[in-house]
This record gives sequence, C-alpha cells and structure tokens, in this order.
Amino acid sequence: MPSALDSFRLDGRLALVTGASRGIGQAIATALAEAGAELVLTSRKVEAAQAVASALEQAGHRATAIACHNGRESDIDALFGRIRSEWGRLDVLVNNAATNPLFGPMSMADQGAITKTFEVNVNGMLFCTQRAAAIMADQAERPGGRGSIVNIASVAGLEPMPGIGVYSATKAAVINLTRGFANELAAAGIRVNAIAPGLVETKFAAALIETPEIAEQALRRIPLGRFGQPHAIGGAALFLASAASSYVTGSVLVVSGGYL
Repeated sequence: MPSALDSFRLDGRLALVTGASRGIGQAIATALAEAGAELVLTSRKVEAAQAVASALEQAGHRATAIACHNGRESDIDALFGRIRSEWGRLDVLVNNAATNPLFGPMSMADQGAITKTFEVNVNGMLFCTQRAAAIMADQAERPGGRGSIVNIASVAGLEPMPGIGVYSATKAAVINLTRGFANELAAAGIRVNAIAPGLVETKFAAALIETPEIAEQALRRIPLGRFGQPHAIGGAALFLASAASSYVTGSVLVVSGGYL
C-alpha cells in the first residue's frame, strides 16, 4: 500500500486544465505539475496559456499550451482530438474555464451576455466532460481509477451572491452536472467532483472584492476573516485529482474560509 504522501503524486499522468492562464487555473496547473503531472493548458488566447506553460517548463515541468474557447464546441472537439492523437490518454481534467460578463441585477441582464455565460460555464464544462470521459474509459485503470474530473464551481452555486445572479445559476448547474456525471461514470472507474471556492483574490473576482459594500458584507460572513488565495484551490484540486481521494466522487468540496 502506498504511503499517504505518495498517493498525492501524479507522476506519469496527463492533466488538462482549462482556463489556465491566470488566477485559480494557474494555481491548479502549478500544483498538479509539482505533483509530477504533465500538463495541457488552455485559454481563449494561446499566448496567455503559453506564458504559464513556459514558466512551468522553466521550473522543470512539462506543459503544452493550446488555444480553446470553451464556448465553442468546435474548439473543444479540436482540443480533445489533439489530446487523443498526440498523447493517447487523459488522466485528469480540471474544468476551470468560466466567464462572468454580467454584474448587476438579473432583471437587467442582456440576453447575449446570459447566453455567453451559459455557453462557457455550463455547455463548455459539459462538452469537455463528455470528451474526457470517452478517452478515460478506454484506458487502463490505475490507483484512483481510470480518470478524475474536477469541476470548479462556486459558493455562489450553493447560495446566490449579489450582483452575479446569472453566474450563480451557471455554477448551480455545474454542481448538479457534477453529481449526475459522478453517478453515470462511476462504473467506468471515472470520478467526478467539484470545488466550490469562496471569494478568492483574483482578477476574475475583482468586481466583488473591490466593491466595498459587497466585500465588507462578505468578510463579516467569513469566519477566517480574509479572502482566499489561489494556491488554496490548487491544493484542493490536487487532492481530488490524485489517488488520495480514490473513494471520493460526486462531492462538492467547499473552500471558502467558512463562508457557508
């Protein structure tokens, strides 16, 4: 039986992290790489993902950047076609890519922005999971299963947050898709879990953290008394990606400083 620390290792594994150009995605990519995984990193503009891949390579890790717009099914098909043809396997998928062009009342939300938010946050995650599962199901089982899929949800998917009602709805969908896929894919040896971060200090969350009334209200509800840092989500993702969580599927790991 491997040691507890060894069960966190990802040597010889291939991990795909979508939306990996900054913030939480970059932190997750770094954590998986440090555990021994080879990385495929995506972002809408390949230059952004390449900067992260280059930094990882300079640190002695292996990483490849690929452009992929998660709101376009054709981009997703091309991404997974390349993974199948060049690597022939996929051990970890982290569905991190997301967007939130809306900040304000849902009653005033623009239809185009609503559609974009659901296309990227829900449809993109669903399509990536479908394609990843098809590859994982064909490969040999290892400790931890044939594959692990980690979806980045949000505490807003469990309790809607002010100003981001549409985004909150998409993350509620991510949580339910996670549980549904966990049930469907368990027999194939594929685990599916989600992480629900609270407010983490990233560019993505700036609209909330930099709005004084929202930030003050949120801090009053966080027992730890501070906002999160991206590396905390990276550690949670490593746990769910690795054999350390081999008996965990269909779970939502809340990483919020006690917000909920």
